Amino acid sequence: MRPVRSGGGFRVRRAAELPHKESEEEVHHQHPPAEDHGRSEHHDYNRVKDKFMNELDRLPVPMWAVGAIVVVILLLVACFVFCLFKKCLGKKKKPMKVRERKTGRRRKAKEGEGETGDKEGEVKKEGEEAEKEQEKLGKLEFSLDYNFTDSQLIVGILQAQDLAAMDMGGTSDPYVKVFLLPDKKKKYETKVQRKNLCPVFNETFFFKIPYAELGGKTLVLQVFDFDRFSKHDMIGDIKIPMNSVDLGQPIQQWRDLESVEKEEEKLGDVCISLRYVPTAGKLTVNIMEAKNLKKMDVGGLSDPYVKIVLQQNGKRIKKKKTTVKKNTLNPYFNESFSFEVPFEQIQKVQVVITVYDYDKLGSNDPIGKTFMGYGATGVGLRHWSDMLANPRRPVAQWHTLLPEEEVDAAVKAKPR
Repeated sequence: MRPVRSGGGFRVRRAAELPHKESEEEVHHQHPPAEDHGRSEHHDYNRVKDKFMNELDRLPVPMWAVGAIVVVILLLVACFVFCLFKKCLGKKKKPMKVRERKTGRRRKAKEGEGETGDKEGEVKKEGEEAEKEQEKLGKLEFSLDYNFTDSQLIVGILQAQDLAAMDMGGTSDPYVKVFLLPDKKKKYETKVQRKNLCPVFNETFFFKIPYAELGGKTLVLQVFDFDRFSKHDMIGDIKIPMNSVDLGQPIQQWRDLESVEKEEEKLGDVCISLRYVPTAGKLTVNIMEAKNLKKMDVGGLSDPYVKIVLQQNGKRIKKKKTTVKKNTLNPYFNESFSFEVPFEQIQKVQVVITVYDYDKLGSNDPIGKTFMGYGATGVGLRHWSDMLANPRRPVAQWHTLLPEEEVDAAVKAKPR
């Protein structure tokens, strides 16, 4: 059909074509293809994405900052989830393992046992029995008698059996210390039996003490392993309250050794001032004071004094001592002592300080010891170095007292 050029002709043709197009659109709407549907969704996603990116472009924050913030937020969320998972689920797994181990032991101990509570009780008993077996340190045979004529307590150390091995070779070098508490004034020791876990001693010791005073005493028998180069290790001990013993007739018996809790006994502290004048070769040691000394007397006090020894290569060059301070655990001395030490020798000498408890009747018991100079470590080395770094000036320092055997071993040892 040819188009008519008049205005009316064009209208007639367009009017004829419009119904045809509308019918085609209706067909398309009735049966939309899957491809057009996917395109429309993709088109919507792109439109939202473009809108979001346009909004981001309008923000004053740069894009890298936004990315960093997103990463940090994700990391925080991941950490929170991990911690929550570990806290909630991690705790549950641990008791389960413990429970499984315990139930495994109980099943081995007794299969078909009734309740869980009974099984736990059995496991505890088995643990206690195992501990007791592990704590077997050996046993000691001793004898007790009292001589009423001479007012003497007679203690016999006879033999020991099945002592714990304290040395590397699976043996021990045992000896026994014997003393009475609380005074500890008189101590006896047996001979050392070399490499023997069943030693025979057969030694007798006498304590002169009125029978009326004996009830307030406790007899202590301590079995030690002798060590030539270090502190002697205690294997075990026996404590016998004398008010629980009938001394009307001689007693001879075996007893198991008991373990001793290794609590470090505090012996006290001493304050010392050192001063060295290199040009004159003069070393001044001032014993200023001591505090919290160990109680050595029956009344819970001590009569302390301090002994100062200057030595080199194990040989005593000179020794001096302070006055005795009666009935105190915190004595104040403030006593100075001078020693002639040439400058070329000052790095080779040792100053050994020992605090003693004075005793009129018996020997003076050492409370504790410390030393400074050649071979010293820790506080002793630091104090000596400070003195040399500050010539002509007194340098004061508190020193903790150590057991005599420990310090003697350190003094003899060659510095590394």
